[in-house]
Amino acid sequence: MVRVTATIDFRAMAGAPLDPISATLRSMFGTDDLPGLTRGLLVHDPAGWLPASSLADGTHLPALLEAAGRRWRGSPHAAAALAWKSYSYWLALPAVLGWASARRVPLLRASDVLVHFEDHRPLLTLGYRRSIDVAVLPTDPLAISGLPEVVVVPDEAALLSAFRTSMLDEHVNPMLEAIHAEVRVGARTLMGSVASGVAYGLLRAADWLPGSTRENITTLLTALELDDLIDLVDGPGGQLNVQRKTCCLAFTLPQPKLCSGCVLRPS
Repeated sequence: MVRVTATIDFRAMAGAPLDPISATLRSMFGTDDLPGLTRGLLVHDPAGWLPASSLADGTHLPALLEAAGRRWRGSPHAAAALAWKSYSYWLALPAVLGWASARRVPLLRASDVLVHFEDHRPLLTLGYRRSIDVAVLPTDPLAISGLPEVVVVPDEAALLSAFRTSMLDEHVNPMLEAIHAEVRVGARTLMGSVASGVAYGLLRAADWLPGSTRENITTLLTALELDDLIDLVDGPGGQLNVQRKTCCLAFTLPQPKLCSGCVLRPS
């Protein structure tokens, strides 16, 4: 009798670490060509891309702020606030969707996020290094895949902590310090855009995500310590809306704009 042994390919079973995120983005936007994220999220040829760490340390931040000034033609602090609103939305969105859809969180350290802002797309495009770490729970098939980029954390609290540490402590906070060194715009204003971006991302993807959207938003913003920067309010049709407590300064542009959920309500 010949015994045949089969080798199980756990990597194939688990799929690529970012697959659930790409699938959710595709459902949201109806395409893989997104305005602020590179196709497939991973940058395979880094030529022409800058590490976000070169923005956070101030080296290339002036070039980004100058591009924002040309785009919006507003004051330096308004252009910086709007650049940050765009940047922080596209930065957080894949991690937000990864957590909500599959409890997979790309760790958004500034050294692992790449930025391109000298093309004809909207202000900037973000992507990840191919080696970016992805945090998962022990129950995720990736946990036994053997992939070097997979970081297994013990529980939900640790996953949220890894999300917060990588995005805020190792990326957002250093960038805010660099922005403050260039222009006068308040930290609360900028962090309000992070909070609203997280909330809007989950609202826009609600049809393709499990669980309660309100609970998902509350859980993430509480873990990120940003829950005091927005309110969730019920609209007249029962829909959930985001009410900001800070302003992105779009109302100061030559062609003023009041965003949905703006703290400056029309009289």
